[in-house]
Amino acid sequence: MDLREKAEKRVDAKIRFQENLYKYLIVNTIIAIICFVFLESFWLLAFVMFFWGIRVIDDFFKAYSLNNYREEMIQKELSKIGD
Repeated sequence: MDLREKAEKRVDAKIRFQENLYKYLIVNTIIAIICFVFLESFWLLAFVMFFWGIRVIDDFFKAYSLNNYREEMIQKELSKIGD
């Protein structure tokens, strides 16, 4: 895999996270308004926020944390093999 492909994968992961986060915020704001005006309880909002939030957090770690950690581990293994 060349450097351009790696960069494209990282950028795609970051874009996916950002899009999912924006959708999460917009939809949950709408649900909060609906719950406040019509339902007078927030159980639906809590349910959606929790399960969708797990996906948003997963996308965050894939976009920012895990890629760097994985690359560091690969470089360490390559240096061990090369020795």
